[in-house]
Amino acid sequence: MEPILIGLAVVLLLAAIAGLVAVRGRRGGAPSRAAAPPTIAAEALRIRLGKTRLAVAERLSSLLGRSDLDARFWTDLEDTLVAADVGVGTASRVVEQVRRGIPENGEAARRELERRLIAMLAGRDRSLVRTRRPSVVLVVGVNGTGKTTSIAKLAAHLQSQGFSVLLGAADTFRAAAGSQLETWAARVGVDVVGGQPGADPASVAYDAYHAAKARADDVVVIDTAGRLHSKTNLMDELAKVGRVLRREAGGVDEVLLVIDGTTGQNAIEQARTFTRAVGVTGIVVTKLDGTARGGMAIALEQELGIPVKFIGVGEGMHDLVPFQPEGFVDALLGP
Repeated sequence: MEPILIGLAVVLLLAAIAGLVAVRGRRGGAPSRAAAPPTIAAEALRIRLGKTRLAVAERLSSLLGRSDLDARFWTDLEDTLVAADVGVGTASRVVEQVRRGIPENGEAARRELERRLIAMLAGRDRSLVRTRRPSVVLVVGVNGTGKTTSIAKLAAHLQSQGFSVLLGAADTFRAAAGSQLETWAARVGVDVVGGQPGADPASVAYDAYHAAKARADDVVVIDTAGRLHSKTNLMDELAKVGRVLRREAGGVDEVLLVIDGTTGQNAIEQARTFTRAVGVTGIVVTKLDGTARGGMAIALEQELGIPVKFIGVGEGMHDLVPFQPEGFVDALLGP
């Protein structure tokens, strides 16, 4: 009887050690990438992008019925893409590629167009980079893009993957900004580190990073004040926040620029300016459910070479979804 008890005790001890090692493995060295959960269903995405889809579909429907793919057909196809805010340069390039494929009819041209657009967007890493613990995500953008709500949705996304998150309220310019972030954080179930109105945003970012480090959180997400990209002094202030985080953490894992999907081509200049100031690594395009300009997500990537990582397609907490080229293009052009 005694050998059996000893054997059982050894088995239990080994199991406990294995469990401890597993926990330490999950929380110790942070994984370099956060695997994306399943995105929104294809049909649901089509519905959410309905305004852009409708604008494109109405034009395409008349084109697809043509048997003669003459010069007018190709001009109209290019105009259709420009109307969806794909951008003049991108529209011209992709239509020329489709034309060189010598499609037999309008439907064949649509299929080739879909294939070419997907190929344009392929090959980019759209995962959230995580190279340290806590990983540092700095979120920037102009006023009114939906930045604060996107941060809350991003926190919910990270939590769904099992990561612990702390938010830093470094928007000390707007009096209500901190309370707004706290309200959203309460819905998600994460904590916020903030500062007094008018405080130095870089000091708040500093405090938030060190709080996350002390708590052994996986990710700290720093909110910043919305600012016009043309205001040099405000962009300098933002650059300072980035410098402080890089000094304290050894680097910033992601700088996410939140772009309002209704902005259109003006978003490209915004992105260029923010990239010069803080080195944007990924783009979040919001409000795509309320605009016919959904093609601007494609234009941004083609013009800037910066991947779109998330798109906002609704008001719900889980309506910030990972950007997937195949689903996105299908939602815009699919039959």
